[in-house]
Amino acid sequence: MSTANIDHYIAGRVVAGTSGRAQDVFNPATGSVTGRVAMASRSEVDKAVAAAHAAFPAWADTPPLRRARVLFKFLELLNAHRDELAHLITAEHGKVFTDAQGEVSRGIDVVEFACGIPQLLKGDFTDQVSGGMDNWTLRQPLGVVAGITPFNFPVMVPMWMFPVAIAAGNCFVLKPSPIDPSASLLIAALLKKAGLPDGVFNVVQGDKEAVDALLEHPDVMAVSFVGSTPIANYIYETGAHHGKRVQALGGAKNHMVVMPDADLEQTVDALVGAGYGSAGERCMAVSVAVLVGDVADKVVPLLAERAKTLKIKNGTALDAEMGPIVTAAAHARITGYIELGVTEGAKLVVDGRGFRGTDAGKGCDKGFWMGGTLFDHVTPGMRIYKEEIFGPVLSCVRVKDFGEAVELINAHEFGNGVSCFTRDGHVAREFARRIQVGMVGINVPIPVPMAWHGFGGWKKSLFGDTHAYGEEGVRFYTKQKSIMQRWPESIGKGAEFAMPTPK
Repeated sequence: MSTANIDHYIAGRVVAGTSGRAQDVFNPATGSVTGRVAMASRSEVDKAVAAAHAAFPAWADTPPLRRARVLFKFLELLNAHRDELAHLITAEHGKVFTDAQGEVSRGIDVVEFACGIPQLLKGDFTDQVSGGMDNWTLRQPLGVVAGITPFNFPVMVPMWMFPVAIAAGNCFVLKPSPIDPSASLLIAALLKKAGLPDGVFNVVQGDKEAVDALLEHPDVMAVSFVGSTPIANYIYETGAHHGKRVQALGGAKNHMVVMPDADLEQTVDALVGAGYGSAGERCMAVSVAVLVGDVADKVVPLLAERAKTLKIKNGTALDAEMGPIVTAAAHARITGYIELGVTEGAKLVVDGRGFRGTDAGKGCDKGFWMGGTLFDHVTPGMRIYKEEIFGPVLSCVRVKDFGEAVELINAHEFGNGVSCFTRDGHVAREFARRIQVGMVGINVPIPVPMAWHGFGGWKKSLFGDTHAYGEEGVRFYTKQKSIMQRWPESIGKGAEFAMPTPK
């Protein structure tokens, strides 16, 4: 099988890498190399930023309505090419095709939101704030902004960023994950076809060298990031040191509380889908089931049965429920956590390490395969409870009552997503109010906010002050300017030395 060269996109065209460095891109289902992605040098990043910087003045001066019309055209093209994007995701990430389609759809939601930028950029006006004086505020773009995005959502997460950023009048440099980089180039091609001026959107493929170049570049005004907490912390600290705005979304350990009154069938469906969907490689995946009272004795056997019968196949199979692990390195890391859980004394109810690629379909024998894994009797002191595994491993923690469940979750260092399954309205209300987590679901296992609300966790799941997309995204990618105005006819004679006050 021939391998494709996956290059950069700068100033409206694909640009071959010149650094001499490249990295293999794999199909996780087969384990075969399908491409070679260029790794940008600092000078290549500089060229992308320079292209964006040159395009900024004209794009910032473009009326918001005209910018929105470009996005409307882009939206039309996205809908026409949504399955093509989904196939690219499946081919390089491994998630099942129907899941990839859902990812594209959630990215499209943000583009639809960004099409409303004329309304979102409206300022405030106060007539006669003082005698003969008016005051108003407006929001203006920052300049060149960058997005550094993870492997697990190569379409959706970039679309959390660039549609809002460019709609607001900024120019954008995307640094996607080198694990699944191809979707970024198709997005770039569709933006150009939609009429986006050259230089407004650029792609630099790469690794830490490219990241550091973006963080340190004086013409990059803001950086958005989604990934693990250690890297999010590094991005935040380094970006802030260099005077940039930063929103850095980090890791998670998402809990789902199951109350004794919960509908068991719905609960198990939710845990299986949220725990094993996309092989657990979601920042909003449920990785801990907090089972209250005697509900554990009912739920765990049902979970075990479902985990053993997951339809694990090549993501191209339309009936597949779970695909492979994204890389061999990730597979080894997850395997290590399962071994650790056994060593720590958790009860291994279902062991996913025994799954073989030959059972996933033709040509999958060398893929990065793992079955769903289920632990019971996990305790808060165990590393498999504390740390983000990012794989198809579901841990069950038993607690005596609702209060203990809330205390357990609030004590965890992560605060990304959480859910509670119950029929009790009072419990639901108290849970939503008391829980120290940024995104909360009541009988909703993966409470990812819609495009106009914004995505972000609390505690060590978010570094920075604003959530991604929604109105907070608009605020992140713009700066407020306040203007006070009066005319000579209303100005009194003589210098005024006292602090100005409304008159």
